[in-house]
Amino acid sequence: MTLSESLPPTDAAGADPTVPRAADAHAAAAALDATEAAALDLAALPADFAWGTATSAYQIEGAADEDGRGPSIWDTFTRVPGAIDGGHNGDTACDHYHRWPEDIALMRHLGTNAYRFSISWPRVLPAGDGPLNAKGIDFYDRLTDGLLAAGIEPSVTLYHWDLPQALQDRGGWPERDTAEHFAAYAAVVAERLGDRVTQWATLNEPLCSAWIGHLEGRMAPGSTDLTAAVRASYHLLLGHGLAARAVRAAAPGARIGIVNNLSTVAPATDGDADRAAARRMDGHVNRWWLDPVHGRGFPADMREVYGVDLPERPGDSTAIAAPLDWTGLNYYFPQVVTADPAGPAPYARQIDRPTAPRTGMGWEVDADGLEALIVRLHEEYGARRIHITENGSSYPDTVAPDGTVHDPERTAYLTSHLAACTRAARRGAPVAGYYAWSLLDNFEWAYGYDKRFGLVHVDYATQRRTVKSSGRRYARIIAAHRTP
Repeated sequence: MTLSESLPPTDAAGADPTVPRAADAHAAAAALDATEAAALDLAALPADFAWGTATSAYQIEGAADEDGRGPSIWDTFTRVPGAIDGGHNGDTACDHYHRWPEDIALMRHLGTNAYRFSISWPRVLPAGDGPLNAKGIDFYDRLTDGLLAAGIEPSVTLYHWDLPQALQDRGGWPERDTAEHFAAYAAVVAERLGDRVTQWATLNEPLCSAWIGHLEGRMAPGSTDLTAAVRASYHLLLGHGLAARAVRAAAPGARIGIVNNLSTVAPATDGDADRAAARRMDGHVNRWWLDPVHGRGFPADMREVYGVDLPERPGDSTAIAAPLDWTGLNYYFPQVVTADPAGPAPYARQIDRPTAPRTGMGWEVDADGLEALIVRLHEEYGARRIHITENGSSYPDTVAPDGTVHDPERTAYLTSHLAACTRAARRGAPVAGYYAWSLLDNFEWAYGYDKRFGLVHVDYATQRRTVKSSGRRYARIIAAHRTP
């Protein structure tokens, strides 16, 4: 498939006529509905705002057994019967490993100036440690150079859940050695890319790795052991601190952050039991991950809830609280919770509010929650720069007979959450960037290929890419922000 076949229709100059170029910024701004433009308040955002998209290696790259890549825990988990909807896996995914120039061209069509992607640890170090796989790191070399040539800043995430299976066989994240191997891997990547990449995230959503992967068993490695989960959570954050130190040593100009998925939490009722449950859930999904990296240690109340001794050693707390240049926030939904004494830790469960709007994932839509969390990071934790590193929605998409994909619900979701960012900025929060999840429809973990989050539709049978209406709206919003 050629590039021209995969991209939206172009005009005689070779540009997508529905995606504004810089010279068309005024027209692009005018293309926004006046009420929507006023609600967005784009002037609240800084001139150097990062307008980006985000992906992760296992979800888009494919090429699972090419050029020396080793297996990851997700290669293993997708082979467990019943673990993944449809029996799907990431062996091919979006074939980004071969089609990355095409995908960079899509980013240029959207007008983005930043791209957040993750490095596949088993592609670079197939055994988790040991010899470097030259072909693996060469891929990220080419991708980085391609992005910079297109005027797009690469934002690298070192770990997005794809632990080398070889390290899992030696105990995985519940073992301290994994944190130390992670730091060594981070140094290898930073030594290769640090002359061109300045924006680095150590971990993506360690909550999912620890709680969903080790406590709930719905993600790799599929464990349901509270002790293992708590130990994994500790070593993930220790790995973050050690990796931050390693990246700074290899690339002194690096800007380091960590990416957490956070939720607002409210009690289902005003009763004491539900209020206490909300406090525990806030500890489970928010404070357990934020407090240690901001020098506050692991929350005492949650230590008591879990009842698991942490594998602490002298100096660990200082390492975990390595200085952050920026804070990454992934936001998808709020949580309303009730007490659940018979359930697993934190003995609270989320409930559905029947009248609330929901995405195709069944997640409640609440843009105000994004504003609240941005402000909380600023006021409670003193975040210096905040990047919305993921925010997006899944809805069933249909390709129309004319080949277009109209997704009004995703477009509304995108617009309302960008407005939440500008409101937070008006309240003084240092909102520095927004990375829409996701650039492409992709392998959505345990949901397989059924759930689509992309601004760009992917036909998995042909790998044809089609910019959706939401992607075109995002392009117009970006162009409007650049209007003098």
